[in-house]
Amino acid sequence: MQHKRKGYTPIENYGLIGNMKTVALVSMEASIDFMSYPTFDSPTVFARLLDTDKGGSFSITPQMKDYRTKQLYLPGTAVLLTRFFSEDGIAEITDYMPVDKHDTKKINAIVRQVKTVRGSITYTINCEPAFDYAQSGHSCEVNGNEILFTAQNPDKTTLRLLADIPLKVRKQSGYAEFILNQSETVYFALECGCEQIEELNSIEFYKNNTYFETINLWRNWSNQSTYKGRWPEAVNRSAITLKLLTSSEHGSMVAAPTFSLPETLGGERNWDYRYTWIRDAAFTMYAFLRLGYTDEATAFFKWIHDRCKDDKLYLMYSIDGSHDLKETELKNFEGYKNSKPVLIGNAAQDQLQMDIYGELIDTIYIYNKQHSAITYEFWETIVKQIDEVIANWQKADHGIWEIRNLKKEFLHSRLMCWVAMDRAIKIAEHRSFPYPEKEWSDVRNEIYLDIHNNFWNEKIGAWVQHKGSDSVDASVLLMSLMHFISPHEPRWLSTMNVVEQQLGLDVLLYRYRNGIDKFDGLDGEEGTFNMCSFWFIESLAKSGQVTKALDSFEKMAGYANHLGLFSEQISHKAEHLGNFPQAFTHLALISAALEIDKQLDRL
Repeated sequence: MQHKRKGYTPIENYGLIGNMKTVALVSMEASIDFMSYPTFDSPTVFARLLDTDKGGSFSITPQMKDYRTKQLYLPGTAVLLTRFFSEDGIAEITDYMPVDKHDTKKINAIVRQVKTVRGSITYTINCEPAFDYAQSGHSCEVNGNEILFTAQNPDKTTLRLLADIPLKVRKQSGYAEFILNQSETVYFALECGCEQIEELNSIEFYKNNTYFETINLWRNWSNQSTYKGRWPEAVNRSAITLKLLTSSEHGSMVAAPTFSLPETLGGERNWDYRYTWIRDAAFTMYAFLRLGYTDEATAFFKWIHDRCKDDKLYLMYSIDGSHDLKETELKNFEGYKNSKPVLIGNAAQDQLQMDIYGELIDTIYIYNKQHSAITYEFWETIVKQIDEVIANWQKADHGIWEIRNLKKEFLHSRLMCWVAMDRAIKIAEHRSFPYPEKEWSDVRNEIYLDIHNNFWNEKIGAWVQHKGSDSVDASVLLMSLMHFISPHEPRWLSTMNVVEQQLGLDVLLYRYRNGIDKFDGLDGEEGTFNMCSFWFIESLAKSGQVTKALDSFEKMAGYANHLGLFSEQISHKAEHLGNFPQAFTHLALISAALEIDKQLDRL
């Protein structure tokens, strides 16, 4: 495929590197076009993905005619290779963010290794940071093979570019032009400056001490997986992607590492996902537990316990546990393919979403049952959450999809309130924790009957999105996945058929239909929702339709990008839409693969 560096690179044409502090997106042309720095939810220093002119990037460009490019990960790692092929030769750029297992504060850097595999090739590098979402200027200080970029902001944010060749400054950017003959290599490292790390490292340190150490750390982590099924490559890549979205310092995780990548091109459905949603994180920890990655779940539950022991449970948090996420517009950015507004922060933080209690307590239930017993002090925080469920389960809320213009009695919220009660009772009985048995059981039963009787629509033959609705919502699929109902019951099979008819396009699935009345209050029709497709596939397998589930999984996996990564949605033209990569999609892929494996093994 021929690539030209004009306009916006398609969302799916990126790879992800990271160090569990932050991540960077690397295009198929070896340009780093997005990075929040030094943490996941910090302001960006590169955001060309959101504004080609002002956003900033770090490009390495081989001067080759009529080239093709290809990207791949080294197996079992987050080390990314970008290759350029032409009659002039073969160029290879290796990108990774070093991970120090023992000292998380020592390193926060990107290492870029440039190598000519064949021929003699001229390269140019251009490191053009744009601090504070391109709202702050910066100064440049050159010292031979080093450039220090210092932002003109109150924090004096600094970046330090190192190389083993001389560097120059052109138009406030780091620049170099050099020739590499066959088998020759040059290294670059971009790190936090002296204000953000404890000690400065030399380029020799990065060359000699980080490459194999990072590869070995990732492979050792990948080898902990207990997955022995039929899709090791897809499942392991999804697990690595989820790991890249977790914080090694805090134990929390982001729903996606980007913000304001549009769900509708040119439209207003542009949100900031660089935060910890209780829902997304709980589902992710469930996926980690099923793959044998228990340390991540342990760290997350410690983080949750710290949040809840002295305060209520909030819908979402910043990566460090604060919850002041005021939504504001970056008017200086034009947005990906002119999709405005470009938003940071998230106003959904103030919504009532009752489902989060069920998702969290369900994962705690699995953790307590299969890995490690929770403490009585942790149990006391669960009791606080159950008190919230008992007090509020009958209320209308904004639901899993965070509908901004209205509240409804959503089926999914009601279902997850039942899950919260059911799993809390199971934990208490398993551990003999004290709890008000009659009150909790009565509430659980009342919620069950409310769902079974009042969300069923006889006319269409399905459980519907909210009370009084004639439409289904893909989140209904969790009724069987959460063991509310047998996957073989006639009403359930009828519901699945209606979901497929109303929301399905082959293996692609909308989360809901907005309709002419604009149910969600926003203009434009979004793409199909990847997570929902994998939910449906898992539900097919559970209901005994294993062959259809198997074929659908293979087809759906084919919508991943060249590296096996998924965004949130798929457009009409099969382009990736929404923030990228999306944790929800990858954890749902893992769950679907595990269920199909289980059902196939039973045949």
